[in-house]
Amino acid sequence: MTPMITAARYPITGPLSVIAIGVATFICLPLLYVGYLALSAAPALWLRLWNTRIPELLWNTASLAAGVAAATLVLGLSLAWIVVRYEFPGRRIWEWVLVLPLAMPTYVLAYVYAYVMGPGGPAPLLSPQSYAGVTLVMALDTFPFVYLLARAALLNFNVSFEEVARSCGATPIKTLFRVTLPLLRPAVVAGLSLVILYVVSDFGAVSLLRFQTLTYGVYQQLTGRYDHSAASVLSLLLVVFAFAFLIAERWFRHRSRFYQTTGRYRAPERRRCGTLGSLSATAYVGSIFAVSFGVPLWFLLAWSGDAIAQGALDSRFVGYVWNSTLLSGLAATGAVVIGIPLAYLASRYPSRLNLLCLQAAHTGYVLPGPVAAFAVLALFAQVAPLLYGTIVVLIVAYIVHFLPAGLQSMEPAIQQITPNLEEAARSLGLGLVQTLRKVTLPLVRTGLIVALVLMFLQSMKELPAKLLLRPVGFDTLAVRVWLEASEEYYQMAAPSALLIVLMSLPALWLLVSKDWRAA
Repeated sequence: MTPMITAARYPITGPLSVIAIGVATFICLPLLYVGYLALSAAPALWLRLWNTRIPELLWNTASLAAGVAAATLVLGLSLAWIVVRYEFPGRRIWEWVLVLPLAMPTYVLAYVYAYVMGPGGPAPLLSPQSYAGVTLVMALDTFPFVYLLARAALLNFNVSFEEVARSCGATPIKTLFRVTLPLLRPAVVAGLSLVILYVVSDFGAVSLLRFQTLTYGVYQQLTGRYDHSAASVLSLLLVVFAFAFLIAERWFRHRSRFYQTTGRYRAPERRRCGTLGSLSATAYVGSIFAVSFGVPLWFLLAWSGDAIAQGALDSRFVGYVWNSTLLSGLAATGAVVIGIPLAYLASRYPSRLNLLCLQAAHTGYVLPGPVAAFAVLALFAQVAPLLYGTIVVLIVAYIVHFLPAGLQSMEPAIQQITPNLEEAARSLGLGLVQTLRKVTLPLVRTGLIVALVLMFLQSMKELPAKLLLRPVGFDTLAVRVWLEASEEYYQMAAPSALLIVLMSLPALWLLVSKDWRAA
């Protein structure tokens, strides 16, 4: 064990603490301002919204989250069970490709299936604007969250528990429901939590499919009625919904009383499938992959070919690519720069103040895209009207919304570096900031690059903030997809959508690379 640098040995009174407090305050301000606007709204406005909009939006949001969670539970858990417990031809390939739907933004999947399942489409079996249609689209896009975590849990599962249950006379079904699933519950719940928060905050799919949820309601109030007070009320309800779910999920996880012991551990062995079993497993896994990624990708490629033949790759398209790259690059770089002091102080000097600053920076995690965009918009309109309508507002919204994702990579990277190197530098006369710049940052460069790439590609795919905050004429790839798909110009939207999907693949590889090394 190596000794950690403590706050008592090196008290923090320098610029890093000032920066960390400033960043935490900066991240919390939009959320606090939205709460202030909502609570200061006239009671008549609350009553009008409750009588006309709130019950429907709450019911649609909650029912959509529940339906998608149920569907992803079945899909993710069954797929993880097949690839972990059975051996069949192509299993290792399927393990990786089942994660690819995460590279497909929901609004891209929604606009493809709006055509496929819509009137005149090749498979008009289900209305894409119905509850079932929206649930299907969202489930096909989010089941990899459950699949990834369930697969990891199954790989580390101690099958001795199942063997003991079977030896005591339990049937395979009873063993599954009384032993296996309870032990998998923490991983499954974590995956479902990601799914539910993703669904609650989604804007692209529900807006293209015209399904009324709280996020879509916020956007309609801002762009249709230009009613900031009503938008703030709906935003506050959405944030409360997310917070309530996070608290319930944390309580549920702490109530868990199922543990795996380390004694007599035996890793699971894959059962070899016969011809019929291999065909069945391949057909099931392949069909899920086809409808979630293969079919949408095929349409994007076909439509892109037609659009390119019509001259879609002109100077305007190059401008969309440049705008997307510039915006995402500035936002990701800014988030890394302001996130470094927070991650460093929380890792090396875990005082209550530093940990509080780090937790405050995670408030952007519970701010759905439209809410974060509206909060920053309203705040800038009041305190910095000269910057209103500039790219600066967009960059701030992205930093507020995506900084937690960057901190998830930066903090572990710093914790893996031994503090002895920093202590040696301090003993040679270097100050705290100099030690951070000359010793720590070069050693955690890989973690910073991962954080930069993840935030860059999340910013590239993000939609609601771009729609609400972009300067006049400042279109990006995501904006063009939404605008063209809203008018049912599916071919013209395809090149932008395809490029977003292809650019998302590096981030996806970073997400799963460590997981696959252990397979």
